[in-house]
Amino acid sequence: MNQQQIRNFSIIAHVDHGKSTLADRLLERTGAIPERLMRDQVLDRMDLERERGITIKMQPVRMQYGGYTLNLIDTPGHIDFSYEVSRALHAVEGVLLLVDSTQGIQAQTLTTLAMAEAQGCVIIPVVSKIDAPAARVDEVAGELANLIHADKSEVIAVSGKTGAGVDELLDAIVKRVPPPHDSAAKAGDEPRGLVFDFSYSKHRGVAVYLRVFDGTFKKGQPLIFSAAGKEFIALETGIFTPGETPADSLGAGEIGYIVTGIKEPGIVAVGDTIGMVKGSLQPLPGYERPRPVVWASVYPESQDDLPLLRQSLERLRLSDSSLSFEEESSGVLGRGFRCGFLGLLHLEIVTERLRREFHLTLIVTIPTISYVVTTTKGVREIVYTPAKFPEHGDIALIEEPWAKVIIITPPESLSSLIQLLYEHEAETLGTETYHDGRIEMTVEMPLRELMRGFFDTLKNISSGYASLSYELLPERAADVVRLDILVAEEPVPAFARVVARRRVQEEAEKMVEKLHGTLPKQLFTTKIQARTGGRIIASKTLSAMRKDVTGYLYGGDVSRKNKLLDKQKRGKKKMLERGTGKVTIPEEVFMKMVQSDQ
Repeated sequence: MNQQQIRNFSIIAHVDHGKSTLADRLLERTGAIPERLMRDQVLDRMDLERERGITIKMQPVRMQYGGYTLNLIDTPGHIDFSYEVSRALHAVEGVLLLVDSTQGIQAQTLTTLAMAEAQGCVIIPVVSKIDAPAARVDEVAGELANLIHADKSEVIAVSGKTGAGVDELLDAIVKRVPPPHDSAAKAGDEPRGLVFDFSYSKHRGVAVYLRVFDGTFKKGQPLIFSAAGKEFIALETGIFTPGETPADSLGAGEIGYIVTGIKEPGIVAVGDTIGMVKGSLQPLPGYERPRPVVWASVYPESQDDLPLLRQSLERLRLSDSSLSFEEESSGVLGRGFRCGFLGLLHLEIVTERLRREFHLTLIVTIPTISYVVTTTKGVREIVYTPAKFPEHGDIALIEEPWAKVIIITPPESLSSLIQLLYEHEAETLGTETYHDGRIEMTVEMPLRELMRGFFDTLKNISSGYASLSYELLPERAADVVRLDILVAEEPVPAFARVVARRRVQEEAEKMVEKLHGTLPKQLFTTKIQARTGGRIIASKTLSAMRKDVTGYLYGGDVSRKNKLLDKQKRGKKKMLERGTGKVTIPEEVFMKMVQSDQ
């Protein structure tokens, strides 16, 4: 195929700005999908995507318009998937920057725009939902033009609902997006391509989605993943229409797929380069292994489902290389898996897919982040579960990841936002006021605090109008401590958590109070305590369950009753002395203490 007739592009937008609806109109106008097969959000294949109105899985599609081949990569917009989106943007030459005319520029708009500019993409500004009664087309178009330093006349106004402006947009894609650039590598027809996504089928194994930068890929070629070092034979090559359609070959500049036949998890990864075995071309730059940001333990409600949970996680990892997990054991809930996720949305998606696609009933613990701990012996290690934190006296330094956060809020929520930022240890870097009065704030804060319900609280104080995006920053020294909960003077590892030193007293009292209210009474008086740094900082006593040992007596001297009560008291004392009076925490109490509120 002639590269001059190819246009590769993506649509980037904040959640609910009409990206999927606009993609529907583009497919409809170019005839990529027959009218009888058209439906809303046609590129969103998962029920979860359609219900939530968000794109989770990338979906490429090829369209024909005016003699040109247009390749669209529909990408997820959430920050959890920023690395995958950056690789997809590396596979295209242009992007449509979509902004809702009723909402204006949002925080995620700024983040995705920065990513597109970093990849050198041509930006086409687009204002959507121009048919809405509350549309502010002229005002938002001006904001968008100022944002990218363009003339207001370059902004295209469209409606994904009615199709208005779609023809003008298609013409702009052909005129403004450049054709695929020639690679600097000169190796004849030797193929080289960038993996930006992949899917899995139990019959064909992994099918990689790639942008071809050099040469031609054909069925039957011996190929290799550069980073993974895994060799395979191309079982099939093809394009997306939007379903997978076999093609004889994939040439430079094209976007398509290759069926690898690989059925092992952990081999294929976004950002890897595919090339010829013993080829002369170097891997494409920018590859990195996704690093988990948050961790949570996932247990099956029934231990009989443990093999199914393991198999389900392995299946998901075949199509999601960013998911990591390892087996662990809990004294109460039995065996499960400690899983690493890219963020809270990624965690929610994975657990929901486990429930829906594999019909599992799960217990998911409160998510935590990982810390870098340097011990007094100079050993530096990554700790991602509080129970494995070294003892207080063995720690020389604790470091934690930080995040740079952009918040856009209505002016009436500013005072509440400032208080919220103080409570979450944020440092303000700068503010900017938009034409409509909204305020953009750039802050830095510990990732631990961002994950501590910050976004939900932000939505509450702004009545849902504030938006947020963030990017990870390097680790910084952390003033945190491990908080242990003791029941009958025995620590319960599963209740341990890492909290900021400034909040440790508050957190300790809250956990002790919660456990005191949920733990059933025992046969003996039970102490519930919170300990940090070798000190007990909160304590409550759960009174003993009193068995009426005198109920059968009638009449007689009171000494008979006192004698039985003293005997009961001595028996309880012996239970504690012999260690037979240990507390067994019921499963339902354990679940209330450790389960995530998601």
